[in-house]
Amino acid sequence: MTVNQRPRHFVLAAGGTGGHMVPAAALAAELTRRGHRVALVSDERGVRFPGLFEGIQTHVLPAGRFTGGPLGWAKATRSMWRGRMMARELYRTFKPAAVIGFGGYPALPALLAAFANRIPTAVHEQNAVLGRVNRLVARRVDAIATSSEPTERLASGLLAKTHLVGNPVREAVLALRARPYPLLEEDGIFRVLVTGGSQGASILSQVVPDGLAMLPVTFRRRLQVTHQARIEDIDAVRAQYAEHHIPAELATYLPDMPEQLAWAHLVIARAGASTIAELTAAGRPAILVPLPGATDDHQTVNAREITRAGGARTIRQGDFTAVELAKQMQKLGLDPAALQNAAGRARSCGRPNAASDLADLVESLDAPVSRLPVGRPSKPKVQFA
Repeated sequence: MTVNQRPRHFVLAAGGTGGHMVPAAALAAELTRRGHRVALVSDERGVRFPGLFEGIQTHVLPAGRFTGGPLGWAKATRSMWRGRMMARELYRTFKPAAVIGFGGYPALPALLAAFANRIPTAVHEQNAVLGRVNRLVARRVDAIATSSEPTERLASGLLAKTHLVGNPVREAVLALRARPYPLLEEDGIFRVLVTGGSQGASILSQVVPDGLAMLPVTFRRRLQVTHQARIEDIDAVRAQYAEHHIPAELATYLPDMPEQLAWAHLVIARAGASTIAELTAAGRPAILVPLPGATDDHQTVNAREITRAGGARTIRQGDFTAVELAKQMQKLGLDPAALQNAAGRARSCGRPNAASDLADLVESLDAPVSRLPVGRPSKPKVQFA
């Protein structure tokens, strides 16, 4: 075992949504496979995220969101300070070789503690727009890993330490690259996967059943739908599909997402970073409806590459009606050759080595852990803006 291959400890810090947790879990799996030990820092949602971090040491640190005016900012600052102190205590025993942030406010205390203890740091940006927390710490971290090129809101002065690696996905999703696009015969079953990501999407529940009902009867009879819906929407959506006589399986969460992707001929989805990464890893054509309220409109930017490549069609939420969906479905679904071509174009946008490349970058941060200071910690120098 060479010096660079020796086992080390790494802390991964991520917000509790799927967009942050999935790539963190993929990196954790790759680092563990290489013989390293990994700890996760997140919020209550993150450490309980199903199916991602079994066997990984997890920690919940307090972290506030800087919203709500002066009172909210003061409360968030106190939470961040407490989280930073707790992270420093963790580092005294765990002794990480590096701390890697994946965005979201729960990642911030861990990074602030790493700065204070002079531990090497990196951030990974899943979206095509650099997120708020990653922008906040970008000048202080040792490396910035991005998922797309270009990445908006990334200062040109930071490009020297920026590395394009892609957005890691679970190995089960990556394995779909070796499987062919599912056979689609002109009169065979047409499988549709509808997903709003880990948070669900009510607009998909409101529009998709009626849009599918508008398809020509010969096409509609071929449909088989799996639809992930919010718990408050699921009964109404189930009733809509039943009314339209469209076979549909409904769930609030899809633990078998890789298998759902494997058999899907078409995906109707939001344009979150993990969704785009999985579509391009597996090579699945999509109709994308970016979340209009996403910070910096990042979902619209996320969808650009796969849409320009011809692997997806993007519809603004304001234009996403049953009529428009039926129109786009017919353009895609009535020509099996065109749909398979779109699948190939989606696949061409994938970066299948993302987890390995990110792990290489993380290992390259290796440096002896500094002697941790004793006594009262100094005030962090990060400016909240």
